[in-house]
Amino acid sequence: MTDPPPVRPDPAASPLLTDLYQLNMLEAYLDHGFTEPAVFEFFVRRLPPSRGFLMAAGLEQALGFLEALAPSPAELDWLERSGRFSRRVLDWFAELRFSGDVDAMPEGAVFFRDEPILRVVAPLPVAQLVETRLINILHFQSLVASKAARMVLAAPGRTLVDFGLRRAHGSEAGLFAARASYLAGFTGTATTLAGMLWDIPLFGTMAHSFVQAFEDETAAFEAFARSRPEGLTLLIDTYDTEAAARKVVALAPRLAAAGVKVRGVRLDSGDLLALSRSVRGILDAGGLSDITIFASGGLDEGDLQALVRAGAPIDGFGVGTSLTTSSDAPGLDCAYKLQEYAGVPRRKLSTGKATWPGRKQVWRSVDARGRMRGDVVSTLHDRPLGEPLLQPVMRQGRRTGPPPSLPEIRARAARELAALPEPLRALEPHDYPVRIAEPLTRLAAEVDRRLAKQVQPS
Repeated sequence: MTDPPPVRPDPAASPLLTDLYQLNMLEAYLDHGFTEPAVFEFFVRRLPPSRGFLMAAGLEQALGFLEALAPSPAELDWLERSGRFSRRVLDWFAELRFSGDVDAMPEGAVFFRDEPILRVVAPLPVAQLVETRLINILHFQSLVASKAARMVLAAPGRTLVDFGLRRAHGSEAGLFAARASYLAGFTGTATTLAGMLWDIPLFGTMAHSFVQAFEDETAAFEAFARSRPEGLTLLIDTYDTEAAARKVVALAPRLAAAGVKVRGVRLDSGDLLALSRSVRGILDAGGLSDITIFASGGLDEGDLQALVRAGAPIDGFGVGTSLTTSSDAPGLDCAYKLQEYAGVPRRKLSTGKATWPGRKQVWRSVDARGRMRGDVVSTLHDRPLGEPLLQPVMRQGRRTGPPPSLPEIRARAARELAALPEPLRALEPHDYPVRIAEPLTRLAAEVDRRLAKQVQPS
């Protein structure tokens, strides 16, 4: 008996990381010859109540998935042994590669409801098969980038660090959250692997357990400082926060004499506004006005905004659970829908889930100050005023150019946030205008008339 083929080292790249119904449809498409080019678009139907805008993220991983789309020997072996699928499907999978076209909004772009941020054009079975994983990648990173962008707006000029790996819903989610938050404007992450993969700046302090392991809090501070002097930040709320701040004042000269400088202190509990003020006073009185205060502990953008507006002397924040789970809005009402098949526009008419047919483009206009004024969604070949947002990123399965660097994506995201209307920058309710243009409504009416003829009794 021979051993089974080795398992793929990265399951996230598997074409079998999908819903079974994709494979069911695949077999039916092949059986009935439905292999003409299809157009699918990914978009968000409506924004969560707490979101005035969204930020696109995840395109790099989505394109990487499409580029590498091919079954492994182990996957082909399992498909055959499962007994679920015909020889036609098995042979099709053996030759599977993505050779289609992709247009997309760049990562870091702000987008709104009804606006496609990615369009796939490929033979119907292929374009259908990749749906699940593309949604999985784009949904999560866009969700986290949008949450992070709100925090960047809530705490301008402050250091913001992703602390969320341990509460993330899985390891990939933790890594993707580090990337998405950084491109949206965070300063860095505590997730070490994200630093290796994407050169994201790494931040780390110490845990309460380190302090608890010592009989004396000052001894814990000094031991840590001498072992890890670079960028030294001490956690001071394990016992009595104000007493610990005084210990830092007493310890700092001794450390300085040894060439070790305390850069900051971290608060992780309690009334952060009151404690930051009292700690700031203790440090300043002790001649340590250059020591920064960093705060963490269950924070979201509302907390950041309130602390900043109250004048809390906090220089930076670590954000975990609320970021990596997008706790106030953990899911987007998003979809990847068929808009055209074999050159014919298609439309879904389900109640509350109707789609706009055909290939579309989004045009954005700005005012004299460069602030976003409104968007228009129309057919691909319409030419309303404004800048077209979807750009070619893949043709015949190959990228149209080198991907932008993460710093370049961060710069785009910063420009996009700066161009938001003032109410959105202030995280206030604002109904940003997204207009469906007349050519698109006319096309929808034409599709409706065609569909009406199909459902009429003969």
